[in-house]
Amino acid sequence: MNKKAKEKLVLWSLRLTVYLVVFVIGTILFDIVIKGFSTISWSFLTEFPRKSGAEGGILPVIVGTLSLITGTLIFGFPLGIATSIYLSEYATNNRFTQLVRLAISTLAGVPSIVFGLFGLGLFVIYLDFGASILAGSLTLACMILPTIIVTCEESLQSIPNSFREGSMALGATKWQTIYKVVLPYAVPGMMTGSILGVGRVAGETAPVLLTVAAFFLPTLPSSVYDQIMVLPYHLYVLATQHPEASKVLPMQYGTALVLLNIVLGFSLIAILIRSYFRKKYQW
Repeated sequence: MNKKAKEKLVLWSLRLTVYLVVFVIGTILFDIVIKGFSTISWSFLTEFPRKSGAEGGILPVIVGTLSLITGTLIFGFPLGIATSIYLSEYATNNRFTQLVRLAISTLAGVPSIVFGLFGLGLFVIYLDFGASILAGSLTLACMILPTIIVTCEESLQSIPNSFREGSMALGATKWQTIYKVVLPYAVPGMMTGSILGVGRVAGETAPVLLTVAAFFLPTLPSSVYDQIMVLPYHLYVLATQHPEASKVLPMQYGTALVLLNIVLGFSLIAILIRSYFRKKYQW
């Protein structure tokens, strides 16, 4: 086999792999959309659940999920950006920072149930926040923090040093250079970290179950110390714990479709912000 034949073979192998992945993902999404679309209605989105979620709507579940995602980003994203700025712009490359980066990379691969147990022990029991939005948001913020730090640091390091040197040569301080020169160009890459974080937060069940989720709670939260219903756990309950799981199959697909749309909505917001800064700060 000559080189051109080998190259074509590799090319078609990679192409078939991509087509296969797209087909599988497309099939799953198509199945959810087709079976869940018929369930979606105004009453389904705005009414309170009845009979342990078998009837009625999922308004408290949607509000609870949005509250949890928002709280997680409020705690996780600023802390992740601050940490990445320190590691990229201020910290010297020594053994300590290498150990910190190794720890961050290791934490990114820790199973979510471990973070759930950590949140249960620290936020729910020790700090006495109880099973609440605050405890759940802090737990999930700890879980997505490594991903945000890694992606933000890589984005900061991708900015050429000539930008920093030029700014400081004109008399700008270190922080002014970071804030006005480096960060605007690094925002598009940082938004990738937020997209990955939102996707992981919205789909987690184990940490939510241990720190914030309620089996059935047909009320809206009034403070950060309230328990909530969330879409991943509600979907799990409908699919595995409900005594009439087969009869609530449309509810399962409708809930799954709403969850996908929430993740898509947050992702689109991040993509729009990324596109705006990418067009405004081109280099």
